[in-house]
Amino acid sequence: MKKLFCMITLLAAVVACGAKAKSLSATEVETENTLSAEVVVADGDESKAAYIIISKQDFTLSLYDSDDRLVCRFPVAVGKNYGNKQRSGDMKTPEGDFSIQQIQPASDWGHDFGDGKGWIPNCYGNWFIRLKTPPHRGIGIHGTHAPESIGTRATEGCIRLRNADLDSLKPLLRVGMPVAILPSDADREADAEQ
Repeated sequence: MKKLFCMITLLAAVVACGAKAKSLSATEVETENTLSAEVVVADGDESKAAYIIISKQDFTLSLYDSDDRLVCRFPVAVGKNYGNKQRSGDMKTPEGDFSIQQIQPASDWGHDFGDGKGWIPNCYGNWFIRLKTPPHRGIGIHGTHAPESIGTRATEGCIRLRNADLDSLKPLLRVGMPVAILPSDADREADAEQ
C-alpha cells in the first residue's frame, strides 16, 4: 500500500509540472519509498514560477509561483555530510539564499565520483542548473546516473534529481530565479558542534 501511495504522490508531482505521466516499472516503484508521505497538492501557476525552496530535512525541491502557491515538488539527494558547506570538497550542500546563475546542457558531461567505478558518462542528466552560491563554486541542481540515491545524502554538495524530474523542471526555470536551501535539524546540530 505504501508503494502505491508513493507512486501516486510521484505522479501527482510530475503531472503538476506539466510532464506527461508515465507508468512505473516494479523497480522504479521500489525506489519510490524515499518520497514523503505527504500528498502533494500543487495549485500554482507554471507561467508565474518564481522561486525554489530546497529542504535538506525533507529531501525535496519545491517550485512556487509569485503568489506563493506550489507549482511542483520533487524528491532530491543532497550532500553526503551534515552541516553548511565550509570549503570545497567537504561534501556538504550550502545553505542560504542563492539564485540560478546558468542553465547548461549537460548530457555529454561525465564525472569520476571517487567510488572506484571510474568515469561515468552522462551522470548529470540533460541539464546542470548552476547556482550562484558565493563563496562556493560548482554547486548546482542536476540529474543522476543513480536514481536509487534520491531521498538520501549522496552527493558531493549538489542537489540531485531523477532525470525525468529535472527535464520536467527545467522549462519552468530562469536565470536569476531565487533558490533557498534550508538546513535539516541534523545539519544545525553538526554546525553547532564545530
